[in-house]
Amino acid sequence: MQLTVLPLLAERMETEFDVFEELENTLKKNKTELEEGDVIVISTKYVSNSQGRIVDLAKIKASEYGEKIANEFNLKPGIAEVIIRESDKIFGGIGGFVITSADNIMAPNAGIDKSNAKKGKAILYPKDPYLIAEQIRRKIFLKSLIHVGIILVDSRLMPARIGTSGVAVSCAGIEPVLDMRSKKDLDGNPLKVTFQAVVDNLATIANHKMGEGGESKPFAIVRNSGAKLTDRKINSSEMAIAPEQCVYVRGLSKPPKN
Repeated sequence: MQLTVLPLLAERMETEFDVFEELENTLKKNKTELEEGDVIVISTKYVSNSQGRIVDLAKIKASEYGEKIANEFNLKPGIAEVIIRESDKIFGGIGGFVITSADNIMAPNAGIDKSNAKKGKAILYPKDPYLIAEQIRRKIFLKSLIHVGIILVDSRLMPARIGTSGVAVSCAGIEPVLDMRSKKDLDGNPLKVTFQAVVDNLATIANHKMGEGGESKPFAIVRNSGAKLTDRKINSSEMAIAPEQCVYVRGLSKPPKN
């Protein structure tokens, strides 16, 4: 069966809300029902809004380190301070962007987004994204008795590529990675290190249809994906590696010898 993506038009929410309830309301308004095996992709910004993860940058007092980061990377002190608070590690950066890591998620400016927030405010990553995804999955099962996968998606710049693509910040109910090791390529050679990033691939497909925020489509249903669903709890170590193990980070930190 052919894979299909069904983006769902939803109302913009101004205050904290329950994501599961709004998913139900959105399904009704779009005259759509969930089916066994569906993968529901949800915007991280929508989840962050539901949690009230919005900061007023004018009210943020920068620390001495925040001022240093602001001066070094040409940022306003308020946003620099928030980046520090939301990051586990800062690798460096360029004017306007700081490359950070939090919970093994590498992102410019700690994933903080000002494009989908009112002027002077910024949206942070959601808290406990794996727990949120698992809670939504369980509520769907308890109410409808169907197994679905949940992916929380964000847009991300990829190394040396123009434009953004989708990346899965968390997931539940779906095996995030397909281990292709020991399988053979077209020439019969065994694959030694290949893993297929299932949830990132589905996140990108859905993100293409959901848009970047102005379309007000925070939900998308990916149907007939062929992904393997599961009832076991997924954790972040299954989807990400430490930055020190990343081929880009390691490679760029070790320039060639003369």
